[in-house]
Amino acid sequence: MARSASQTLPCESPQQPWHQEPLRLITCGNEDDGKSTLVGRLLWELQQVTDDQLNTLRSDSARHGTQGDDIDYALLVDGLTAERTRGMTIDVAYRFFSTARRSFIAADAPGHEQYTPNMVSGASNADVAVLVVDATQGIGTQTRRHACLVSLLGIRHLVLAINKMDLVNHDQRVFRAIQTDFQATTLALGFESVTAIPISALKGDNLTTRSARTPWHTGPTLIACLEALEVQRASDAKVVFPVQWINRPDAGFYGLSGTLVSGEIAMGDKIRVTASGQTANVARLVTADGDLTKAKAGDAVTLVMDQEITAARGDVIALADKPLQMTDQFEASLVWMVNEAGLIGRTYEIKLANQWANASITTLKYRVNVNTQAHEACRQLGLNDIAVANLALNQPLVFAPYAESQTLGGFILIDTYSHATVAVGMIRHDLRRAQNVHRQALSITREDRERLNDHKGKVIWFTGLSGSGKSTLANALEQELHAQGKRTYILDGDNIRQGLNKDLGFTDADRVENIRRVAEVAKLMMDAGLVVMTAFISPFRAEREMARQLIGEANFIEVFVDTPLDVCEQRDPKGLYKKARSGLLPNMTGINSPYEAPFKPTLRINADQNELETALSQLIDYLAQEK
Repeated sequence: MARSASQTLPCESPQQPWHQEPLRLITCGNEDDGKSTLVGRLLWELQQVTDDQLNTLRSDSARHGTQGDDIDYALLVDGLTAERTRGMTIDVAYRFFSTARRSFIAADAPGHEQYTPNMVSGASNADVAVLVVDATQGIGTQTRRHACLVSLLGIRHLVLAINKMDLVNHDQRVFRAIQTDFQATTLALGFESVTAIPISALKGDNLTTRSARTPWHTGPTLIACLEALEVQRASDAKVVFPVQWINRPDAGFYGLSGTLVSGEIAMGDKIRVTASGQTANVARLVTADGDLTKAKAGDAVTLVMDQEITAARGDVIALADKPLQMTDQFEASLVWMVNEAGLIGRTYEIKLANQWANASITTLKYRVNVNTQAHEACRQLGLNDIAVANLALNQPLVFAPYAESQTLGGFILIDTYSHATVAVGMIRHDLRRAQNVHRQALSITREDRERLNDHKGKVIWFTGLSGSGKSTLANALEQELHAQGKRTYILDGDNIRQGLNKDLGFTDADRVENIRRVAEVAKLMMDAGLVVMTAFISPFRAEREMARQLIGEANFIEVFVDTPLDVCEQRDPKGLYKKARSGLLPNMTGINSPYEAPFKPTLRINADQNELETALSQLIDYLAQEK
């Protein structure tokens, strides 16, 4: 039977033995709901504050405008460990405290939407979430978003701390209304337990002692609940050992160094490098404090084998008889962390454990409405969106579902240009088709076709604004190459959109997919031994870089037709600029949609200053040198 939000079963035990391992908790919720005040008041109530800190706290509280003898308890957290801007926490503050029965590590997360990534970071290792709600405001969108995020991150226990009860006269009806409002969210997110507690972080109500101002509350205090909470941490018997570095101080020593994530490794065990399949027996387990006979999860250790095997940073070691899985396609939950849109087909870097690869979103299955938990269709991702998507990688990586292993199931996506983290993800499962599709070996190779053609296959990628002269130059170049006896083909933007890409529009998402398809086709035609010319605006650097990586640096010639916008507008051969200026054509590159010029194109041609013959000569000369 589903447990309601009012049940407090995990916190009801009156006596619990001393817990040796600290309970990790995160305080989260909307900004200004009192998270930092809650942690600060707990520190003060539990006498975790020194006299010097208390004196500083009083003077700082007066300086911050706190009335009378009141203390701004939030300063115990934010003033010491978290970065703040105009009174708003923007970083995660960690505080350590203990009672006679348990020790705790508290992460106080920022509540503002802009700093949701910081909250995700703080929640990634928590056992329980204390979701703070302002009783005067009720459950807000950010409150529900944080609840959804902690559920995605595998936190199964939640305390609903309904704060500022003193501002609503400790009214039981207000408490019950908020509790009931949150109940639908509770059931949708599948928490094992949700304990609702009426508190006043400022006054200390129901934090460490039961408050006489809420006689109607029969549940535990906050600290009693946390002391009694039993958390079952996931335990995986499989060995997971990501290699952090190759330890070779001299010719006589070769070891694989890292931290054992799960399982146990003993001397004599036969291990396997998952990617290569190489095996060897463990001869030594070396640590800074001497050799071990057995390494356990959490141990930093260097594995020395009885024979040298080839491995590199990012490889994942397993026991030979308990191998790990690899995949290059999987379904994952994504949390988008930047303002720049997340687009289907765009290439990002993925970091999974210590492994790196290129990744792209192939399908956006749905976005989660954090207020209703409804699944909504979407074509792209925006800041703080939570979605389920399929991803494809350019090479297989070792993985596990996030529910089984946070290390092999949790990943980040990184922008290839800014190097900013754009998303965090949790793998749900691999896609079966990744295991069932295999490359077919063909008898005739690209080299065979190139010998028959008597020239190398290439891709010449023309990019520039509409009207810059891309198609004109590509057409003139093809005529010249054809006259030389070379086998060629032009992939032109307008022509492709009449067939292969006629289902695509001109939104950013459609432009990304347009270029992805063109790059794949160009690669196939190059494999046939042709000199392929593509004439597309291709406005985004990320997609041109994707094409370069797919086709290969040695085979990719990027030609930037650098014609100024005003010249392109004067030419306006298709009348597109005129339509865009009159508001009839949205998403026109250069007018109301950006064009990202190449930083370092292979060849830059100014078709405004150079006549066609001059520009063509530049291309011919360059291709002749390429031989």
